[in-house]
Amino acid sequence: QVHLVESGGGLVQAGGSLRLSCAASGRTFSSYNMGWFRQAPGEEREFVSAISWSAGTTYCADFVKGRFTISRDKAKNTVYLQMNSLKPEDTAVYYCAARRIGGNEYAYWGQGTQVTVSS
Repeated sequence: QVHLVESGGGLVQAGGSLRLSCAASGRTFSSYNMGWFRQAPGEEREFVSAISWSAGTTYCADFVKGRFTISRDKAKNTVYLQMNSLKPEDTAVYYCAARRIGGNEYAYWGQGTQVTVSS
């Protein structure tokens, strides 16, 4: 059973930073991609960033390039999302997810962590 637990959300002023963590357990993730998604009130969930667990190859949405960085610590089985230069429009619930490489969808999701950026 895959278990993903996010932490690190909170309230921050515009221009500030937060680091989200996603603790993963339940299996070996060497054949998985780990992703971060977000969903703002009244909006659809959108892709933010992803990383291949084994190679560390990263992907990110255009709107976070230069501001957000995804990374993973294999020893701690944890994925991070470092968020800098936060904007009010980054306010959302942020979710961690796991997808088997070659799979069609992210099959495993965490419960989410709230990020609120004040202007």
